[in-house]
Amino acid sequence: MGALGGVLLCLQLCALTHAASKLWVPNTDFDVAANWSQNRTPCAGGAVEFPADKMVSVLVREGHAVSDMLLPLDGELVLASGAGFGVSDVGSHPDCGAGDPAVFRDSDRFSWHDPHLWRSENEAPGLFFVDAERVPCRHDDVVFPPSASFRVGLGPGAGPVRVRSISALGRTFTRDEDLAAFLASRAGRLRFHGPGALSVGPEDCADPSGCVCGNAEAQPWICADLLQSLGGHCPQAACHGALRPQGQCCDLCGALVLLTHGPAFDLERYRARILDTFLGLPQYQGLQVAVSKVPRSPLLREADTEIQVVLVETVPETGGAGQLARALLADVAKHGEALGVLEATMRESGAHVWDSSAAGLAGGVAAALLLALLVLLLAPPLLRRAGRLRWREEAAPAGAPLGFHNPVFDMKASEELPLPQPLSLVPKAAADSTSHSYFVNPLFVGAEAEA
Repeated sequence: MGALGGVLLCLQLCALTHAASKLWVPNTDFDVAANWSQNRTPCAGGAVEFPADKMVSVLVREGHAVSDMLLPLDGELVLASGAGFGVSDVGSHPDCGAGDPAVFRDSDRFSWHDPHLWRSENEAPGLFFVDAERVPCRHDDVVFPPSASFRVGLGPGAGPVRVRSISALGRTFTRDEDLAAFLASRAGRLRFHGPGALSVGPEDCADPSGCVCGNAEAQPWICADLLQSLGGHCPQAACHGALRPQGQCCDLCGALVLLTHGPAFDLERYRARILDTFLGLPQYQGLQVAVSKVPRSPLLREADTEIQVVLVETVPETGGAGQLARALLADVAKHGEALGVLEATMRESGAHVWDSSAAGLAGGVAAALLLALLVLLLAPPLLRRAGRLRWREEAAPAGAPLGFHNPVFDMKASEELPLPQPLSLVPKAAADSTSHSYFVNPLFVGAEAEA
């Protein structure tokens, strides 16, 4: 077996025996500047204040000298080896004045459904995940940092959050009974809060073609947390006919390829094929791809699921996403049977939209040109009327050509020209569309070529 075959076999076996892991990123550590109101850790001689009504577990890694400390009514400070607190005079440090105390930020601000707060172990250059799949899916293993303190808000989602396993505080929970006992304990209540429910179940994704994430019901809450800093509104896409793939909260510019797969399709192998065979080419530099299994549209009943390939341009107006989408369709037409792909369709966003500065510059140039044209048209009559500009008109010599021949006003030539077609004969979809769709069925490519 060749090296490529060995890699592909490893990818398939790993997909069958290991679930993906989602890692929780934020923490409530004392020595992290982002956890303090002034975006810096308390300096020597400064006052420290924790919100009185917030439960929190805080890991302290270093020694600190403070002048005053206000502790919460319910919480804990976990001291690492060598860590501790000492008393210091107010303002003994040159960078510390006698101003407001350093206030520990609200630890309840971290939500399970916020895609910003998770990291996947499967991250790779050129690869991304749609928003709903950035949050743990039902087949994922969830890992909380073993060497940091944390607190997670379980929001009011549509139903209980269910994952394959949860690792926290040195323990891995795979049964609901064990997880429920931990969540009810003091250690669990200090780290998990909110009205939502959390459950686990050993559900391996044993299908080589992949498994649906299962976050469709929770997507409204996922999008709400994702867009909270933007006032709950999506930014305007920088293209006409923008696309919104399944699992994505906002429109994006690029291309979308949908694959109808058979039993021989392998999701990990196909993802590796795109990354290794296509994204490494110079014409596709700057593109990002997301590949996942999603539910099919209710209107299409031939299969329950399909493979969604999302292509996004990080640099606008390159056209690389559409080129790669067409290359993937050509690849399916040639190797579809070996890949286990039965059909392939694509959609592409339209032209790039200029930003406001470019539009303003173009408008200013157009206005300047229009003003110059008006000056050229109006200045000669005004100057002529004022007597400042004199025209000398001379008769043309006999036999000299008078201007040029214009066939538009030649009746004989006009009669020979074909009549223009009425605009109503032009298909409206072809004139107005800014999004393009294509379809390839590899099962019929050979028959059409023979015909």
